[in-house]
Amino acid sequence: MANLYAYTDGACSGNPGPGGWGALMQARDGDTVVKERELKGGEPQTTNNRMELLAAIHALEALDRPTKITIVTDSNYVKNGITGWIFGWKKNGWKNAAKKPVKNAELWQRLDAANARHDVTWEWVKGHAGHPENERADELARAGMAPFKP
Repeated sequence: MANLYAYTDGACSGNPGPGGWGALMQARDGDTVVKERELKGGEPQTTNNRMELLAAIHALEALDRPTKITIVTDSNYVKNGITGWIFGWKKNGWKNAAKKPVKNAELWQRLDAANARHDVTWEWVKGHAGHPENERADELARAGMAPFKP
């Protein structure tokens, strides 16, 4: 049986500015890629963190049934948020430790809902360090941003 992975990344030209997100979905049997799908999109005025979140959201929302998947992100913001910080935010009515509203709360809520439908393992990988799938996710994010760049 194949294992499913999603390599996700976000990009922004200026922060805020035009941005894009990308996700490389792979079904793997050991080191062999059995099936692959690429997702990308963007927005004219956004932030890098929003694009990182949307990459993970779109990867999970692309699955049409509950699935065991590993999400590989180069965003500590996404990984630490969904595996740790989110529990306190929910308990505190979507306020952070400083009692201020959580930034991007609507995206965190969407990611939380998508995450709950699946059996997700979250992994962090160093960005721009030659990891082939992360580099491809970065290319997809930049392609998603391209229509919005002046």
